[in-house]
Amino acid sequence: MDLGHIIIEQLVTEKSVGDRPLGRYVFKVNLLANKLSVKQAVEKFFKVKVVDVNTCYVRPKRRVTGRSIGRTSRWKKAYVTLAKGQKIQELEA
Repeated sequence: MDLGHIIIEQLVTEKSVGDRPLGRYVFKVNLLANKLSVKQAVEKFFKVKVVDVNTCYVRPKRRVTGRSIGRTSRWKKAYVTLAKGQKIQELEA
């Protein structure tokens, strides 16, 4: 898989912003990405040293819009921990 298609977007939530001082960032990643490919993509694009990667699937949720009932998409989340003292300057804005 091409490294350019691994990371989809950064997730900005209260919990993820609170983990930034600890060197932990949260990304929405491709469903087919594994931990090694996520690590390689983050190291290549942000020029940082990745210590640990944890991934999990986010289950689809039921949504009701008017009379129709549907579901959201399933997606994958990656928690990336950087080496001590490092941070991603592009995402600190």
